[in-house]
Amino acid sequence: MSEENKKQQEEELSSSGRRSAIKKLVSVPVLGAMAYGVYKKTQYDRSRRNLGDMFRLDPVTPPSAKEISPDGKTIRIGIIGYGIRGKQLLRAAGFAEPALIDTWKEAARANSNDTRYRDYMEQEGLNIEVTGVCDIFDTYAEAAVLSGSNVNREGANGTFGAPPKRYRHYKELLAADDIDAVIIAPPDHWHGTMAMDAALAGKHVYLEKPMSWTVPETYMIRDVVKQSGVTFQFGHQGRQTDSYLKAKQIIEKNILGPVSLIEVCTNRNDPNGAWVYPIHETASPQTIDWKQFEGNEDRIKEYLDYMQANGLARYVGPEARSQFDLKRFFRWRCWWDYSTGLSGDLLTHEYDAVNQIMGVGIPHSATSSGGVYFFKDGRTVPDVLQTSFEFPDRNLTMLYSATLASQRSRGKVFMGHDASMELSSSLTVKVDPRSTRYADQITQGIIKPDTPLITYIPGQENVDAVSSATELYFAQRGLLYAYVNGKRYDTTYLHIREWVECIRNGGTPGCDIDAAFEEAITAHMGTRAYLEGRTMYWDKEKEEIVRG
Repeated sequence: MSEENKKQQEEELSSSGRRSAIKKLVSVPVLGAMAYGVYKKTQYDRSRRNLGDMFRLDPVTPPSAKEISPDGKTIRIGIIGYGIRGKQLLRAAGFAEPALIDTWKEAARANSNDTRYRDYMEQEGLNIEVTGVCDIFDTYAEAAVLSGSNVNREGANGTFGAPPKRYRHYKELLAADDIDAVIIAPPDHWHGTMAMDAALAGKHVYLEKPMSWTVPETYMIRDVVKQSGVTFQFGHQGRQTDSYLKAKQIIEKNILGPVSLIEVCTNRNDPNGAWVYPIHETASPQTIDWKQFEGNEDRIKEYLDYMQANGLARYVGPEARSQFDLKRFFRWRCWWDYSTGLSGDLLTHEYDAVNQIMGVGIPHSATSSGGVYFFKDGRTVPDVLQTSFEFPDRNLTMLYSATLASQRSRGKVFMGHDASMELSSSLTVKVDPRSTRYADQITQGIIKPDTPLITYIPGQENVDAVSSATELYFAQRGLLYAYVNGKRYDTTYLHIREWVECIRNGGTPGCDIDAAFEEAITAHMGTRAYLEGRTMYWDKEKEEIVRG
């Protein structure tokens, strides 16, 4: 008997059984109608239970959740770059600014729901010590030394440990014998160079995103890191976000059906979110090593030649680069001379989340548009950007939409034929009214398309305990906190923790050099498409970006 005939016979027997049961029930004079109602409810409840089994998700555990080695070797850390992100990274590693500790304490006294201080103090130590710091702005360097000595996580009146050594040039830090690993968080144009130098020096690397400033160095970084054998973790702490891990399960269980369109976004609406950072009152030519910030002449020439060869010379300003400029030093993200723009700075978070959840890899093509439409402050990078990434082998398009002049809330949306998933710090799945997979359940009223089918909120009741619109932006995207066994953790702490444990015990961190390469190429495709005004394609066989 064919499979089709078997199925038909089973359906007939099932239907016959239902008719027989109903006939017997209605033959009882008084109880017939009531019993039939009970029968229908039983069938409905059974369908609901079966549906629940279909959509049941397993508990999630971030990859960093394994126990910290109690007797493991102390890892000696150096940090390069102590600006906005550098402070956050060193804090996540367990070495906070004393003034911030005092601020958190005061906030907790004023509001019992503000648990940032308690969460931080309950965060397990990583058995690391900070032995070296490097920043070319004296004020930041001195702050890094103080934070690196704050071994007890205390406020300004606390007891501090031995201060780490301050290095004035990053190569001096990399040459130090008492440093095993480095956290690298300078401006974008230094990421690749410092990562390669660190790997060549035998130091394990935690590299803040983006991976590279130009396309050519992307390949070089990958080769150097792989050949060196160092433990490399790329700075996408979203890899530790519990809602992302749930989303991955949903995709793997095919709950959404075929996903053909994904929308991701960046929405901000304040100067800080648009990189108009304050200029520090102590900044001057005497306190900033401008020449080191710019790089040596050979390095600048190499970049200018790259831009010239690709018809992009109009986007850089070699004349301005030779002059000390506080705006450029503190707001470097606004100029292509140092920045990777919206693609390298913010799209990368969104893309890495999609890549983590669906494993999309490098897109086949990228097409971009946008411009400087709001912040008319001399910047060269756009404040509005739209990029369409095509994945024809996956029958999928990913749209990135960004504006730095509107804070309208938009999450990540995965649009499937049978259901859609909205993803941020929480997760919601709603069935599509025209789903074919769930058509019967919709008709029976078991599934209601206007009601969430799956909702996952990972315990984040106090997301409002943030200090700025930019911090709120990251909190809403699940990039500040994750939950392990009901306990709230800083996702950056979890990401550094995974890296440190891999250094001690072997293994590959979750965001390794291959994931970094995919992200970097994708971001560069979007940027080049915008700068050149044409579609850029990825030649998978030759591993190169080609013009349309």
